Amino acid sequence: MKHTLQLLAAAAVLALCMEHAHAQKVGTSSMQFLKVMPTARATAMGDAYVSLATGADAVFWNPAGLTKLENHEITSTLTMWLFDTKQLALAYGLPMGDWGTAGFQFQYIDYGRMEETRADAVDLIIPPNGQPFFNAGLTGRSFTPYSYVVGLSYAKRFTDKFSAAFSAKYAMESLWSDQVITLVNKFTGEETRYKTYADVVLFDFGMLYNTGFRSVQIGVGVQNFGGQVKFADVAHPAPLGFRLGVSGNLFGAEGLFFQDKMNRLTIAYDLFQPNDYRQQMHAGAEYSFSEIVALRAGYKIDYDSEGLTFGAGVRTDISGAPITVDYSYGKMSEFLNTVHRISLGVQFR
Repeated sequence: MKHTLQLLAAAAVLALCMEHAHAQKVGTSSMQFLKVMPTARATAMGDAYVSLATGADAVFWNPAGLTKLENHEITSTLTMWLFDTKQLALAYGLPMGDWGTAGFQFQYIDYGRMEETRADAVDLIIPPNGQPFFNAGLTGRSFTPYSYVVGLSYAKRFTDKFSAAFSAKYAMESLWSDQVITLVNKFTGEETRYKTYADVVLFDFGMLYNTGFRSVQIGVGVQNFGGQVKFADVAHPAPLGFRLGVSGNLFGAEGLFFQDKMNRLTIAYDLFQPNDYRQQMHAGAEYSFSEIVALRAGYKIDYDSEGLTFGAGVRTDISGAPITVDYSYGKMSEFLNTVHRISLGVQFR
C-alpha cells in the first residue's frame, strides 16, 4: 500500500507538471543551453536515461540516482556542441550513510568569440584610394558570451525500492562583455540602462522506483522548475522539462529473458515533455561485456535536427579506484555539425 501511494503521488506531480507544460507556446523558453545534456553514456543511449541515472552524473538527469553511490565519485564531460560552442560539466556525489547522498554540479558553456555588428554601422565604404566596399555592420570589436550553472542536490532512499531527490541550481547567461549597456534615444536624449545577462534559481526533482520484477525500473524527473528569465525588459520561462522512463535488462543480472553473468543488454525508453515543444521520445540500448566494455546506441524521436546516437565506454581499476571513460556521437541535420561528448569518472574508496 505504501508503494502504491508513492507511485500515485509521483503520477499526480507529473500530471500537474504536464498540464503546465502544455500551457506554454512552442519556442518561447529562454536559456536554451539548459537543454544540452552532458554525460556520454546517457547521450549515446539517445537520452533514455531517467530510470538508469546513477552515480554523480545523476545530478543532471535524475538526482534520485545519487542513492546508488557507495563511494564518493567525481565525473566530468566535455561536449563539442554546434560550431565553436563547448560545454564543460562537472559532477560530484557524496554518500552520507543514513543521512542520504549529496551531489554537486557545475556546467560552463563557451560560445566562442563573436564579431560585433551594429545596424548603424551598415554602410558603403569609399576609401580615398582603392575600391569601394560594403560593410555589413562590423565594428571591428568582438565579444565572448558564456553561460554557467551551479547546483546542489540531495537524495534519500526511503525504502529498498523507492528513492527521491531534489536539486537547487543557479543559472546565469551573459550575452555581452559588459554587464550593463546604456542606450540613448536619438530623438529625446533619454538614456535607458539594460542588463546584458539574466540569472535565475531553478529546481529539479527526481524519483526512482524498483518494481521488484527482475531488473525493471521506473524513473521520473522534473527539470528547470522556477521563475521567469528576464533579459532587458522581456521575460520568458526557463526550459521546463518532464521525463518519465522505464528500463530493464533483456539478459544479464536479473534479465527478463535469461541470466548471464558475463553479458548484459539493457534497453530504456523515455517520454519527454518540454514546455516549448510537443512531446518527444527517447529510446536506447546498452550492451556490456563483463561490465568492462560497453557499446551503446539510441534514437531521439520527434526532434527537428537530432536523431541517431551511439557510443562506447570502458571501465577499469587503477590502484583500486574504478575509472570509466565514455564517448558518444550525435547525428544532427545535414546543415549542422555532429556532436561529440567525452566523459571521465572516478570513484574513491
